[in-house]
Amino acid sequence: MTERTFVMVKPDGVQRGLIGEIVGRFEDRGLKLVGAKFVEIDRDLAEEHYGEHEDEPFFEDLVDFITSGPVMAMVWEGQDAVAQVRAMMGETDPAESAPGTVRGDLGLDLGRNVIHGSDTEEGSAEREIDLFFDDDELVDYERIDEQWLYE
Repeated sequence: MTERTFVMVKPDGVQRGLIGEIVGRFEDRGLKLVGAKFVEIDRDLAEEHYGEHEDEPFFEDLVDFITSGPVMAMVWEGQDAVAQVRAMMGETDPAESAPGTVRGDLGLDLGRNVIHGSDTEEGSAEREIDLFFDDDELVDYERIDEQWLYE
């Protein structure tokens, strides 16, 4: 099933120059980039984005970190895009992530794990895409290799 998911290269990934590496991994997998913006997140957006963690003791640290520098916000499309991206990202804690995953190869610390991705299509993906993108900022197009990617 073709679906869309939200992915963000966090401030640590941006500062370490990892945007291209991460984008390349998703493109190599056959996912299609349909929206991207390089932004600095303000506190209100950060609090809304991480709202599900509002009562957690680490909430303030999350908000402070995600607002500490620019991020690359993206929307990726493909068959089972949410599950594919989650598998490619690895575990939240890079120490527990398998080699070959983004966090396993590039992450250094639980609090500096380089990337965020939605965990469900109809829950967080839709909500996060709507938080960061207007409908007219997402592009519908057909890649010339799509016939070779899916049956």
